[in-house]
Amino acid sequence: MSKHSRKLAKLVDNSPKEETAVLVALIHQNETEALVHEHLDELAFLTETLGAKAVHRFTQGMDKPDTRTFVGSGKLEDIKSYIDHFEVDMVIFDEDLSPSQVKVLENELKIKVYDRSMLILDIFLNRAQSAQAKTQVELARFQYLLPRLTRMWTHLERQRGGTATRGGAGEKEIETDKRDIRRKIDILKEKLKKIEQQGQTQRKSREGIVRVALVGYTNVGKSTLMNLLTKENILAENKLFATVDSTVRKVVLENVPFLISDTVGFIRKLPTHLIESFKSTLSEIEEADLLVHVVDIAHPGFEDQVTVVNQTLSEMGAGDKPVIMVFNKIDIAPKMPSEDKLMEMSEFEVEQANFIDFDKLEESYVKKSAINPVFMAAENGTNIEGFREAIIAEVKKIHKTMYPHYLDDEVLDLSQYPE
Repeated sequence: MSKHSRKLAKLVDNSPKEETAVLVALIHQNETEALVHEHLDELAFLTETLGAKAVHRFTQGMDKPDTRTFVGSGKLEDIKSYIDHFEVDMVIFDEDLSPSQVKVLENELKIKVYDRSMLILDIFLNRAQSAQAKTQVELARFQYLLPRLTRMWTHLERQRGGTATRGGAGEKEIETDKRDIRRKIDILKEKLKKIEQQGQTQRKSREGIVRVALVGYTNVGKSTLMNLLTKENILAENKLFATVDSTVRKVVLENVPFLISDTVGFIRKLPTHLIESFKSTLSEIEEADLLVHVVDIAHPGFEDQVTVVNQTLSEMGAGDKPVIMVFNKIDIAPKMPSEDKLMEMSEFEVEQANFIDFDKLEESYVKKSAINPVFMAAENGTNIEGFREAIIAEVKKIHKTMYPHYLDDEVLDLSQYPE
């Protein structure tokens, strides 16, 4: 079908069309092609979470991004040819773009240009439910957009269900948009300040009870684990950032009460503006007495994800808190087979299988922490008892420091602590 025929068919067909995207990443000197494609897998998942479909990937080996086009003029022509031929709706870069790069790329490609931060910000905006989360994301989004307004198209004009680009906006209109954004930023900051004051009052009312926070990379199963522990129905989806609002619930195990919170998942290159805006939500982590670090052990890059989470916790000032490591999804993880089975496999097959030796992994984490790790599968409840035992043991230790004269048959009255 010719390009003209495709356009004609598009006009006739009134059914909603799923937006399509091409993904773009650089392969830096210290990175392998396999690692970059793993990052692009995550970017494709982010794209799907936004509601679009990644239809093609472009990679370019460069030590550093081209200051004008990010990928260089030759690769940009390849991308443009593909976009024009297949009528792609948007292009998504796995790194952040400078305002000048956004302007050049939008002018050259004539479609929506996302960088990684804008993609994550839009996903957060779609998934935020509470007034606080919505305000936080809006603030982060406006702060990020302010220097990135271009003549051709502004993200402010975009509607959630898919949009067209806007052309011909003059410099005067852009300046008007910028003043409008600055005004909205001031309003949102004031609104967020009031919401945070309310949150501080609520958190103060919870003093005197052990607080536990679930942390981890996005989509590792924190909400599913929370549901198992609290017997509630908190949203748990196989999507990135299913949880944006923090959720706090009361739990009593073996006569010991505690509060547990499910927090927003971390991710590689989480936008700085988003971390800043979400500080009040992340305070559930900062003020927690115990962290439960949930890991998707079935993910091939789970060790890198652990590193990302640990680095983010350190940056937040929560890196020295006691932590229970929970290795989730053991039911689908490539567990190390028997020696006989290994002998039957070639070296290449073993390498490709990427087997996990649970015993060695446990041994290494026992050395790093006084708390033994937990191996479980929250989806089907495998070893939920092991998790409960681990968490109650640590909660009891903290509870005893708060209430030295606490008796095992006593239960703290939780009615004073709001949800």
